[in-house]
Amino acid sequence: MPTLLVAHHTPSPATQELLEAVLAGARHDAIDGVEVVVRPALTCSEVEVLDADGYVLGTPANIGYMSGALKHLFDRIYYPCLEATGGRPYGLYVHGNQDTGGAVRAVEQITQALGWQPVAAAVTVMGAPERDDLDACTELGGTVAATLAEGL
Repeated sequence: MPTLLVAHHTPSPATQELLEAVLAGARHDAIDGVEVVVRPALTCSEVEVLDADGYVLGTPANIGYMSGALKHLFDRIYYPCLEATGGRPYGLYVHGNQDTGGAVRAVEQITQALGWQPVAAAVTVMGAPERDDLDACTELGGTVAATLAEGL
């Protein structure tokens, strides 16, 4: 059974709403045969990243960059995963109050170096999440999970 790892940094009610929407999509009844593992970025292990078949990454944008927690995860997993995880699908959601562009670019640079393949455009949310934002996160989680279910 393929495993989807949702690695996130969720320090606010807004990022919690986005995480819950992603999980609703990833765990949708129409998607069968995918195990969804949820880990805070600070406690996610290298082994969990290596064992997963795909990823959804979630972060706030802090001062124009990804959270320190997600960066710390990348720092720990980069070399152990560099040769072993290439080609795996991933999705990204970012919450910001002023700008999300720097955070998205930083994550995309690292995932590109790892050889991960985006299966959907990054979902970026400014301020309090609205219904469209939550729907986009639900679709993101569902898209990555369905990609794994279909064996792509």
